[in-house]
Amino acid sequence: MEKHDGRDAGQARTGDPRDPWYDALASGWGELDGTGAPAPVVPPRAAPERSASAADIYLEVQRSAAFQEVRARYRRFVIPGVAVFFTWYVAYVVTATTAPGLMARPVAGSVNVAMVAGLGQFLTTFLLTWAYARHARLRRDRAALDLRWAVFEQKREQDQRVHDHQREPGAWGVQEPVRGSER
Repeated sequence: MEKHDGRDAGQARTGDPRDPWYDALASGWGELDGTGAPAPVVPPRAAPERSASAADIYLEVQRSAAFQEVRARYRRFVIPGVAVFFTWYVAYVVTATTAPGLMARPVAGSVNVAMVAGLGQFLTTFLLTWAYARHARLRRDRAALDLRWAVFEQKREQDQRVHDHQREPGAWGVQEPVRGSER
């Protein structure tokens, strides 16, 4: 492993708040603000004097209550779903390993407990996939689409401001010729 000799060697890296990935891992992971809602991760900054960059727009959306609600709805479904499915899978594997007599017990004809449980694994996989898609469609897709539209509109307005500024005489160091001074 190489030693880092840069100007911030030995210091904790704080990051740049303008970086869209700044504090992304900790954003919205259960911190509450006292009202039961997720606390904002990065404190809101004062309105920038310059036009907002794409990163600023995405950071603003990330700090919004609507985005935090979409993330919370996602976590409220996925975390319990993964926990239940993983527990069921581990129980199947452990039972198949430690209790082969139980798994070999016939249920109907040549179908035994292991075959029923194995087919149950496939069934629960499809059931969980269906439930996830339904939950996303009913609880998150509309809010996520609204957020995407808000970002699109902000970016479009920003691009329009930049475009308008470029068309102004003298913008960006470009001078238009003055009438009457043409030779």
